[in-house]
Amino acid sequence: MINVNHILVFDRALVRAHRDRAARDFTAHSALFDETAMQLIERLMDIKQEFSAVLGLGARDGRLARHFMDRETPLVVVADLSEKTLQWIPGFHVVATEEFLPFAPASFDLIVSNLALHWINDLPGALLQIKNALRPGGLFLAAFIGGASLFELRTCLMEAELKISGGASPRLSPMIDLPTVSALLQRAGFALPVTDQETITLEYRDIFALMHELRGMGETNAHLDRSRRPMRRQIFTEAAGLYRARFGTADGRIPASFEIVFLHGRKD
Repeated sequence: MINVNHILVFDRALVRAHRDRAARDFTAHSALFDETAMQLIERLMDIKQEFSAVLGLGARDGRLARHFMDRETPLVVVADLSEKTLQWIPGFHVVATEEFLPFAPASFDLIVSNLALHWINDLPGALLQIKNALRPGGLFLAAFIGGASLFELRTCLMEAELKISGGASPRLSPMIDLPTVSALLQRAGFALPVTDQETITLEYRDIFALMHELRGMGETNAHLDRSRRPMRRQIFTEAAGLYRARFGTADGRIPASFEIVFLHGRKD
């Protein structure tokens, strides 16, 4: 679990570089983002409220922006850390970090974010800014990758590195958990905060295909304390064997579990 009082956890310049690198071919690796975007849209369809000014915080696959453009929403703004990501997305573009939102108070009646908040250092501060950017009665709706995600990969990489190198360093970034984000929503002053989670499991040919997918998503390690040395291939080979032996499916593939935390709250 992230210590929310220690605000320097992630290398934000590296987060941007990962998104820049992934931008052009992102749709080939967007299965997880597509699924969570559709779930966010389904949740919005259950809310009997019309939105005239929408902010998409974190562009990524662009599905949410296209949804509102198709509904002829008067104002759709998409903000992302990566300018290269934004060039493929419809709507008004703003290159901005989620940690410092350049929007006036009461600018939007909906702020929605699809799998972007887990890379924020100062999440409490970001939530306060999101609430301030909402109009009275405005809604904040988000999905982000939670703390139990990729437990199979984490376990196997750590054990393999311990066996081969005699020690282990952070190879996957830490993620925040459901109880913590629930408390942060309340701390930020959101009315009627609701959080829930579900696990989405994707399958891959092997550990190397999974790592390629994470790179294509722009979701590889951005921990400030990560090792700067490339992981030895011997460690990956050992981890691949552990992964298949412990978690492999009957048809020879491996599962990758993503814990997705959904949250919403309103501004009074």
